[in-house]
Amino acid sequence: MFQVGNAIVSDEILENEFVCNLSACKGQCCVDGDAGAPLDKEETAILDQIYDKVKPYLRQEGIASIENQGRWIIGEDGDYETPLVNGSECAYVIFDGKTALCAIEQAYNEGVVEYKKPISCHLYPIRIKEYSQFSAVNYHHWHICDDACSLGKELEVPVYKFLKGPLIRKFGEDWYEELEQVAIQWKAQSK
Repeated sequence: MFQVGNAIVSDEILENEFVCNLSACKGQCCVDGDAGAPLDKEETAILDQIYDKVKPYLRQEGIASIENQGRWIIGEDGDYETPLVNGSECAYVIFDGKTALCAIEQAYNEGVVEYKKPISCHLYPIRIKEYSQFSAVNYHHWHICDDACSLGKELEVPVYKFLKGPLIRKFGEDWYEELEQVAIQWKAQSK
């Protein structure tokens, strides 16, 4: 592990390779699991603000879940998260054929909202845990992303490079530039 700014970062985001392979996984990360997408406190207010604009993109099942549970919920671990449909997929999931997509991101792509999607979704497979003094930045390996790991290895794209945009969104350009310098030093030492 190493420190960049106020973040403690796992070596795994430098060591592992990853390129999302939606054609292979069909967006299973939005469908599988036992909890909704993690949300920051600020994101709960954003979901409240944009819901009416995102609602036309949602499936009826998603609308019913959101109107029954709320636009966001407090999960079993006490953290904020998106609600689920029948304890399965995220309530904000839509489908293009058999591929799961995000209704929020669809609205963003069409210029309807300025919020792309929850930062936890944008950063996956990186998971961030906030502590009072620092952020822990970790790599999360999930078997449904094996195809993304294979594609990343084939294309030689480390996790941190694949997630450059989301990491800048979360921590800023200066932070990412410092991370790149750490990666260069790490790579030189590991040869």
